[in-house]
Amino acid sequence: MKKSTVLVIFGGRSSEYEVSLVSAHSVITHIPKDKYDVELLGITKSGRWYYYDGDIDDIPTDNWQGEHCRPASLSPDYGADTLIVSGGGDKKRIHIDAVFPVLHGKNGEDGTIQGLFELAGIPFVGCGHLASAMCMDKAVANTMLVAAGINHADWRAVTRREYAADPDGFRAGCEKELGYPMFAKPANAGSSVGITKVHSAEEFDAAVKKALAEDDKAVVEEAITGREVECAVLGTDEPFVSVPGEIRACNEFYDYDAKYHAVSELVIPAQLSDEITEKVRDTALRAFRAMGCSGMTRVDSFVTESGEVIVNELNTIPGFTSISMYSKLLEASGIPYAEVIDRLIGFGRQK
Repeated sequence: MKKSTVLVIFGGRSSEYEVSLVSAHSVITHIPKDKYDVELLGITKSGRWYYYDGDIDDIPTDNWQGEHCRPASLSPDYGADTLIVSGGGDKKRIHIDAVFPVLHGKNGEDGTIQGLFELAGIPFVGCGHLASAMCMDKAVANTMLVAAGINHADWRAVTRREYAADPDGFRAGCEKELGYPMFAKPANAGSSVGITKVHSAEEFDAAVKKALAEDDKAVVEEAITGREVECAVLGTDEPFVSVPGEIRACNEFYDYDAKYHAVSELVIPAQLSDEITEKVRDTALRAFRAMGCSGMTRVDSFVTESGEVIVNELNTIPGFTSISMYSKLLEASGIPYAEVIDRLIGFGRQK
């Protein structure tokens, strides 16, 4: 049987560049080699694209740039399905059957590169450009979830220009509508980068400015008291929803440090009643469909003491590191890591 060629893309102009490297190494290691030939495309922090044919173990340590790199680009011609590699005195064209973008955060998870794949007609893993863009922008995602009748925390959004014009007015509005504590977040960023839990008026300005340093729009949300649970959703027309897992963060909230550097407790499956478990899974599926997602998404929610399920956010390219919840949740649901990757590529190739 002829193998299909899958292009794995890693790195990117994002605050989650380092996480992408670790996730990509894990994907490359576990992709079924009996079915797929793997080609690699790395994007530097400055946005340079390179075809990489070196040791994959140099990727997670960020030692991949150098002699094994050649400038590369994807042809935008519809149906060409071609990676163009230059440098070294000749030009190489590699046929691509599918792309697996392992790009977290901006310029990878926000619909930008998905638009390129769609323009070129190249099959790819994950959500399309519109769903990716909507899920990435917290203000848009919140609006869509509320419109679909899915519970979400109360929130307010502000642009950098609006906040500079009236910081006191925005703070007063948040205090009146949300109350302390509250969370200030960049509208477009991932892995809890730029997020602050705000306990008082004295902390408000610095928290919003921290969020606006990551994006030109910030979202401020009420703090929800509840257990943090997540579900992995896999599929297209008939998506599969994993068992829920619970995060017991080692920090005050599940921030970047708690995700990747500290030791947070992951409980899989979450210790919930059967009724609440099904409610969490059903809510995750409703959110997935409401946002137009496909392929893969991790849906993060809260479960309150009264049993209410409140969706926090959707991640369209969830982490694939060894400690990431997406693959762990699916494995606990009976789908091993390699099979998850195989299924994702299959869903992508159907586009």
